Amino acid sequence: MLCFCLIQYAHITSAQSPKDNAVGSRPNVIYILADDLGIGDIEPFGQQHIKTPNLNRMMREGMVLTQHYAGNTVCAPSRASLMTGLHSGHTQIRGNFELGGFTDEEEFGQMPLNPGTDTVATMLQDAGYRTGMIGKWGLGGPGSYGTPNKHGFDYFLGYLDQKQAHNHYPTHLWENEERYPLENTFLYPHQSLPDSADPYDETSYTPYKRKDYAQTRLTGAALEFIETTSEQPFFLYLAYATPHAALQVAEKELAPYSAFNETPYTAKRNYLPHPKPRAARAAMISNIDSSVGKIMERLEELQIDDNTLIIFSSDNGPTPEGGGDMEFFDSNSYYRGYKRDLYEGGIRVPTLARWPSRIQPGSRSDHVSAFWDLMPTLAELAGTEPPKTDGLSFLPTLMQKEGQEQHQSLYWEFHNTRGGHVQAVRFLDDFSKSWKAVRLYSQSSDTEPAIQLYDLDNDPGESIDLAAKSATLVEQAREIMNSSRSRSFIDAWNFD
Repeated sequence: MLCFCLIQYAHITSAQSPKDNAVGSRPNVIYILADDLGIGDIEPFGQQHIKTPNLNRMMREGMVLTQHYAGNTVCAPSRASLMTGLHSGHTQIRGNFELGGFTDEEEFGQMPLNPGTDTVATMLQDAGYRTGMIGKWGLGGPGSYGTPNKHGFDYFLGYLDQKQAHNHYPTHLWENEERYPLENTFLYPHQSLPDSADPYDETSYTPYKRKDYAQTRLTGAALEFIETTSEQPFFLYLAYATPHAALQVAEKELAPYSAFNETPYTAKRNYLPHPKPRAARAAMISNIDSSVGKIMERLEELQIDDNTLIIFSSDNGPTPEGGGDMEFFDSNSYYRGYKRDLYEGGIRVPTLARWPSRIQPGSRSDHVSAFWDLMPTLAELAGTEPPKTDGLSFLPTLMQKEGQEQHQSLYWEFHNTRGGHVQAVRFLDDFSKSWKAVRLYSQSSDTEPAIQLYDLDNDPGESIDLAAKSATLVEQAREIMNSSRSRSFIDAWNFD
């Protein structure tokens, strides 16, 4: 089927109208990434409190990927894996390597991607795609060699420094290499409600309110990018900075969740205070859902939806920080752990794919895939050769075709700036049974860390450690951990 389509694509001439060309050309791709959205946070994955009608539509008209994994358990290394097709044992960026601070004057970003790094965008740009990155980048600050325009994106609007994205009402974004001002005064994103303020008095929160919501700007830019692309196929990477804290959203969007039983969040545990924290987090997720709906509607209006693949996912699991109350929402479902863990709750992410007339409506797949599979998948889709990656194309799964390659193992490592390191591997035994191994290092201990072992087929919640009963599997996991990584040039990101 794919070969037939690519042959058909090759016979399309430039004499066709943009509309006709869109129907027959290589498909457009829109990759939408939420921030700190847990696998249980949307209705297609069982959410009971938050309404996500447009993501439900994606589910009805497309495929639910039940075993898709993020590149890491925090922002920057996860996004690095997504962009480069490499897992965290091989990526340059293996942790949140922060530079500067939270003020506009300290906006230095994170460790920048090295010049010449192969990315999904450079690959598709070379294949003739118009490429756009809108949203949270986190792989190189202003003026660095890691900005999106230096790594294959024709157009960029968004946050370069992910610390700036802790505030959804910033003073500015960046458009390509230039500051893009917003109509907000500066708001420091980590401050608590004063002890003298009444947390139940709405006026106590007035100092934290602004009006120019960055996520609205991002959606508008995405719609404009789609509209201004004609004959050239496009790749749009749309990375929202929500529902990552701080809890910030327009007042009117809280109304659907006014019935929640609320305790004001005073931000004693970080980020910004909010009088209705549960409603705020729910509204932030609904805001993303609404934006997904606008994008699908615009594709239909332009009559290019049948030739556009949309993938929706999240950069890592949910967080207990910032007041969003992940326990109330059951944000990590029945999985153990959350953001900053390499247990399933920190890296298994809600993922949907929609491509009308190509992906079977209402389908589900248990195929095991990860962020580093995106590059080879889109390479196959675009009819080009990917650079060397750790990934496998999951296009056969999306198209429900034969020949889907399976990972024998998936590898992660995470280096926490707060202390400690973690390795994890999901692997198959000789009988194709799925196992998960986790090894936690402590900076305060010189002893060899023990490996925990879990039977994912029967214990996806990772509640029973079987390491003591399975020495052979523990040794297999150890060998995979040791062989799956190259030494990092950052000493703190090594295990010796």
